[in-house]
Amino acid sequence: MRALLVEDDATIADFVARGLREAAFSVDQAPDGEAGLQLALAGDYDVAVIDLMLPKRDGLSLIQTLRERQVRTPVLILSARHSIDDRVRGLELGGDDYLTKPFAFPELLARVQALIRRATGTPAASQLTVGDLTLDLLSRRTTRAGRELEPLRPREFALLEYLMRSTGRVVSKTMILSHVWDYSFDPRTNVVDVLVFRLREKVDKHFEPKLIQTVRGIGYVLQVA
Repeated sequence: MRALLVEDDATIADFVARGLREAAFSVDQAPDGEAGLQLALAGDYDVAVIDLMLPKRDGLSLIQTLRERQVRTPVLILSARHSIDDRVRGLELGGDDYLTKPFAFPELLARVQALIRRATGTPAASQLTVGDLTLDLLSRRTTRAGRELEPLRPREFALLEYLMRSTGRVVSKTMILSHVWDYSFDPRTNVVDVLVFRLREKVDKHFEPKLIQTVRGIGYVLQVA
């Protein structure tokens, strides 16, 4: 999958681009509207993530120009603007979805994937399964060995989904922070350790084998022994 990211804030751009690449996207980046327009016209992208407040050419003008030139790439608009009028204007000019800042990466990724499915007609997978662990993405129920587990809190759910989608691959604490929290995190915090502990209490405590493994000095991995 190819994604175009048009964002002038370096911190946000790095956060989003890194997350998309870890989700198996090839990402091209542009720091302003003019550069974004040139890439969008020249490339064949599965999705575009476009900020509204851009130098040289604003996001609305960029999206409008793309639609006028018959570029049908699905567009997810990013904006710090929260008003309904702003959202309506963005959608009227050709945007397909709208996400306000700050945001957590799992929501952005889910919206991007939904836009691609809508454009290609591909049905969404409703469950993730690793070994005897199943996560239902629609009902948000979790079962292990056929037994329903205690309901997961939103960040516990986001962490488990991320670990299951990364099965067998070690993910660092920084990667978890950028996926489960928004981009304005403090990498020195211990919230990841606390969240992993809480998730293990629900997913692993009463079962064998233990699925969530610590890779000392690196991070965590979910795998079947």
